[in-house]
Amino acid sequence: MASKWGHVKLLAFVSGVTLLLASLSGAQKTAGKGAGEWRSEFTVDTRNLGPVGSNPYFILEPGYKLHFVGGATRMTMTVLRETKMVDGVETRVVEEREEVNGKLTEVTRDYYAIDKTTGDVYYFGEDVDIYKGGKIVSHEGSWLSGVDGAKFGLMIPGKPVVGDRFYQERAEKQRAMDRAEVVSISDSITTPAGSFKQCLHIKESSPFEKTTTHKWYAPGVGLVKDGKLVLVKIERAGGK
Repeated sequence: MASKWGHVKLLAFVSGVTLLLASLSGAQKTAGKGAGEWRSEFTVDTRNLGPVGSNPYFILEPGYKLHFVGGATRMTMTVLRETKMVDGVETRVVEEREEVNGKLTEVTRDYYAIDKTTGDVYYFGEDVDIYKGGKIVSHEGSWLSGVDGAKFGLMIPGKPVVGDRFYQERAEKQRAMDRAEVVSISDSITTPAGSFKQCLHIKESSPFEKTTTHKWYAPGVGLVKDGKLVLVKIERAGGK
């Protein structure tokens, strides 16, 4: 017959093994949780969202304009003075005009709002006009938060963290489901508009497409490189 002390040691050993296995199991679950996943739900008080605010990588200053060139393609991003109510939130309108070989191919009006408490920039949708031969032929890609099940997404966090993954668009019916992964927050990029350090590097993809796009944002400037498009000129309101 085993002694009482032997039973105590056996119980202690079994208990220790159980705790160890539980700890390992918990660690595996923690490590696995979020791995390969994309954030699709955002806890935000929409009362804190508005068309003005501060984010190091995204400028929503009316009159702010960025010019890009990539081969035969030219793109101009302009922060308009105009705002638009989308899904109960007042958003800032940012216009993108794209030309190929001097001919207008697309005009997009994007709607953004910034959280004044966190600096997070949220994307509330876009109205797209596709041109051919000087005429609008399509509105493909258009979507608005609150319409047909679409919801706003996170464009850029106020404090990006490498490895973070999140949806920028959540409009499955409209096949607008762009998502972003933070690759780096310390890249250096040189363009005709200047040299920029400590840039945010974002990799964008979509479950509906096989291709990926890489974008770089410079602190205090915003987007400086979008795939083959590079920043060539910066304009501020009043010519500053």
